[in-house]
Amino acid sequence: MVSFHLPDISCGHCVAHVTEAVHGLDPAAQVSIDLASKQVEVESSQPREALVTALTKAGYPPSAMQ
Repeated sequence: MVSFHLPDISCGHCVAHVTEAVHGLDPAAQVSIDLASKQVEVESSQPREALVTALTKAGYPPSAMQ
């Protein structure tokens, strides 16, 4: 499982967009998002770098882990 801090997520639409971006890379991925803390946890067979790329392309670049 990998964790990300996504400072740009702010609403349900953002959550859906982030989830779609991860599932576009790995349809079997499990995505858990805490909107209040802007933390995302992803359980996926894909490497962290691929997930970062997918999130960044979707407009939600991860910041340094917190």
